[in-house]
Amino acid sequence: MVSLGMNVLQHGAEEEKSELARMSSFIGAIAIGDLIKSTLGPKGMDKILQSGDASKTIQVTNDGATILRAIGVDNPAAKVLVDLSKVQDDEVGDGTTSVTVLACELLRGAEELIGKKIHPQTIIAGWRQATDEARRALRDSAIDNGNDPEKFKQDLINIAKTTLSSKILTEQRDYFAELSVDAVLRLKGSGNLDAIQIIKKLGGGLRDSYLDEGFLLDKKIGVNQPKRVENAQILIANTSMDADKIKVFGARVKVDAVSKVAELEVAEKEKMKDKVAKIIKHNCNVFINRQLIYNYPEQLFADAGVMAIEHADFEGVERLALVTGSEIVSTFDNPENVKLGYCKLIEEVMIGEDKLLKFSGVALGQACTIVLRGATQQILDESERSLHDALCVLSQTVKETRTVYGAGCSEMLMANAVTNLAAKTPGKEAVAMEAYAKALRQLPTIIADNAGYDSAQLISELRAAHTEGKTTMGLDMENGEVNDVAQLGITESFQVKRQVVLSAAEAAEMILRVDDIIKAAPRQRAPDHCM
Repeated sequence: MVSLGMNVLQHGAEEEKSELARMSSFIGAIAIGDLIKSTLGPKGMDKILQSGDASKTIQVTNDGATILRAIGVDNPAAKVLVDLSKVQDDEVGDGTTSVTVLACELLRGAEELIGKKIHPQTIIAGWRQATDEARRALRDSAIDNGNDPEKFKQDLINIAKTTLSSKILTEQRDYFAELSVDAVLRLKGSGNLDAIQIIKKLGGGLRDSYLDEGFLLDKKIGVNQPKRVENAQILIANTSMDADKIKVFGARVKVDAVSKVAELEVAEKEKMKDKVAKIIKHNCNVFINRQLIYNYPEQLFADAGVMAIEHADFEGVERLALVTGSEIVSTFDNPENVKLGYCKLIEEVMIGEDKLLKFSGVALGQACTIVLRGATQQILDESERSLHDALCVLSQTVKETRTVYGAGCSEMLMANAVTNLAAKTPGKEAVAMEAYAKALRQLPTIIADNAGYDSAQLISELRAAHTEGKTTMGLDMENGEVNDVAQLGITESFQVKRQVVLSAAEAAEMILRVDDIIKAAPRQRAPDHCM
């Protein structure tokens, strides 16, 4: 039957087929990798991200997930890599740039192979064998000091230093590594990072940051209320404590005399007085509300000797409920069913020029607060992102205690293992395996390039060292040479490195499978029929 070339798609829809679709995918994915690869490694560069709204706010960062989240992409394959970095950030907290760059390099190699008429399914078959071999090599090289507390703590400190070495905190990485390890070890293996709060306060320098036990709430105490409470019984609520006016849009109350308005105000006050009385019946001496507390109920709380704190943001209320062991309530008719929070002491503390509330001796003893100081808001924001990455990696390492060496050591180890497998494999899959090994070697190559060193010389030396069996050799970016990373203490989490390899291979495979891109027709605006 002769094909008539009939278009079955809706008017306005677009379709890219076979080679054109594949080329579009490769171009989009490689463009994303090229965009962020200059941020990789300890000497990576930063990007300035400026928002498109009227405020024109800026972010200065080298965090892969933050950069990719901020840019708008239209290419479907590029969106896959953006989502890949988000998943890496959510799963393990670090390696967001590495996973995107590795997927990009795999696709760059696949583009060359397809140019040589090798079928995508053959490339994928070779990649799968290469991924299994890379995982095996990584697993065999992993070190587990989980049963030795002293060595394991040193591993955690080294991992934190390695994570922070590519961030804004690199100059103070020793100090912040100790600080983040102390915070994570307080969790006693629970991995619940909600118990660690980060507060940012302008002023001072990064070195003025510190770890504080307990919980800090960035709010002030109400007027004429106790400024210090010991053995606090805390009721946390999300309820309206303003005047109970009619809150229906467009509603009106009509009265025929001014005295009626006074009666309404008295009724409102009585209603609020009853609500405050119900709250006080809970035998609490601290009341924290997510919403506003107006002057009248605030005065009633002060008369009863209850500390009232208003407008605590939702995240603060949720975290406070967690650390004090309380529940967030909205109704107050059954005091016997409400679980109050507890802490030994609530007091005001000064940080810089601001007053904050400090909750000491909370029910959840793991809780702590990291107070970050810095000269500008951009420095504080980037420091928070850097510290969050370190905390996520450390909490994952506490659960999965195996570690591997960084600085390109693990990548070269996996690349050599895959190259050896390719040499033993007959068929075209071996060519795909060699391309996979080349993509792995590109990571240390990019790290060296970003530092301004001769990457060709360094990578050839590193490859020769690994071939000779010196499997702890990696890149020393401080001196621009190949060195023993075991002695340098450049350690990474096994979990992060494994996730980078698996996620990058799966994302690249999914993009390589595409042979058709269909874009839906834009939705048409319905015509206006009103005259």
